[in-house]
Amino acid sequence: MAKKIKLNDPIVEFAIHGLQEKKGKDITVLDLSSIPTAVCKYFIVCNGDSTTQVQALADSVIEEVRKATGEKPWHTEGYDNREWILLDYSNIVVHIFLPEVREFYGLEDLWADADFEKIPELEKQK
Repeated sequence: MAKKIKLNDPIVEFAIHGLQEKKGKDITVLDLSSIPTAVCKYFIVCNGDSTTQVQALADSVIEEVRKATGEKPWHTEGYDNREWILLDYSNIVVHIFLPEVREFYGLEDLWADADFEKIPELEKQK
């Protein structure tokens, strides 16, 4: 069951905003801070409907985080095939998938001990 977690990191906030701006689907934040073997504090996971959208989502996150905090990802992977793009901000790792790739790898299942929160889509402007 999704649980409200304390999202008190500006990189998390602006990464989520970047995903929402490009209509990222099923945005989920996993709080890994209570898991001793975790590689970082947060995973942000979402998916896009096409390789073009996956890249647009990643580009949006990079731009929103850079504009707001001045931070750039320490490492990126997946821009070549755009089925799973990873943006590593050290304590925050953003995973952007095609739906079938997300389902295949099942990060949420692998880190099932983590607290998590589903992030709502932005309301459409009228």
